[in-house]
Amino acid sequence: MTSSYRAQITRRQGMLVRAALLLAFGLLLVFARPARSADELPSWNEGTARQSIVDFVSRATAEGGADFIPVAQRIAVFDNDGTLWAEQPMYFQLAFALDRVRALAPRHPEWKTQQPFKAVIEGDRKALAAAGEKGLLALVAATHSGMTTEEFTDTVTAWFDSARHPKTGRPYTRMVYQPMLELLDYLRENGFKTYIVSGGGVEFMRAFAEKLYGIPPEQVIGSMGGLTFSTRRGVPVLNKQAKPDFVDDGPGKPVGIQKFIGRRPVFAFGNSDGDLEMLQWTMSGAGLRFAGIVHHTDAEREWAYDRKSSIGKLDKALAAAQAWHWTVVDMKNDWNVVFPAGQ
Repeated sequence: MTSSYRAQITRRQGMLVRAALLLAFGLLLVFARPARSADELPSWNEGTARQSIVDFVSRATAEGGADFIPVAQRIAVFDNDGTLWAEQPMYFQLAFALDRVRALAPRHPEWKTQQPFKAVIEGDRKALAAAGEKGLLALVAATHSGMTTEEFTDTVTAWFDSARHPKTGRPYTRMVYQPMLELLDYLRENGFKTYIVSGGGVEFMRAFAEKLYGIPPEQVIGSMGGLTFSTRRGVPVLNKQAKPDFVDDGPGKPVGIQKFIGRRPVFAFGNSDGDLEMLQWTMSGAGLRFAGIVHHTDAEREWAYDRKSSIGKLDKALAAAQAWHWTVVDMKNDWNVVFPAGQ
């Protein structure tokens, strides 16, 4: 054996050793991640809520453990309004609809005498409130239909670029909850697929969900209006219709999950009675499960409301959480940060 040949063998052996070391180090990082991942929730204070999340993820990802959940079954669902971002003093989609009524009013002179449009144009909150759910649906129908899906997305995106929250002056997209953004990332880093399951309009949420939450449009489930196919100057388009097609709220949420996901979630987060059935559906499955509720208790940094609120009412779901020992996040005590820093 020549010295040159011996040198080649030595180099190959060295390369194999280095490759083996790199592989072992990579595997160590993969299997160690759940144990280190508590550091990935910096906006969560130490306490029962944070620990319950970390314990769940650690048990769910411990391969060979009794509670191990295969990656394909790691489905996590989140409500949007009041869970991933603020919902006071009104749902942000309603604020969008009101602004659109004002913007479109010059094209509709008949609105000056028609309620609830007249109330919006004149800023008459009492008359708007008196219009009730029927009036609000009329506003949504008028501002969310009669255009293509692409036109609607462009309109929503442009609104978010300029609209500001009436209390904080922040862009609406900066009214997201920093701890929940961290939780979404934490779950995805541990093999979970994250979905939005919300009563908000699906096309409205799809306009921002991927950029804001890292959740692609195909993983957004929401209330839907009808769609029709046509061609415009030879180009195929989908046209938004005023007639409701599916309401993704309350008992509609488990229906939407089955219809569009086809798997029962193992992890669910909400904040109101409208999320109760989704939480019940998640927890009624076999094996390790997690149900969480964001409880708005911080009047100084956000808002404090629950059982008597007309928006995001939390009554039956809170009682269920207490009875079944679900995780209730006390915003005031469990989060050291509410919104992302800066405007």
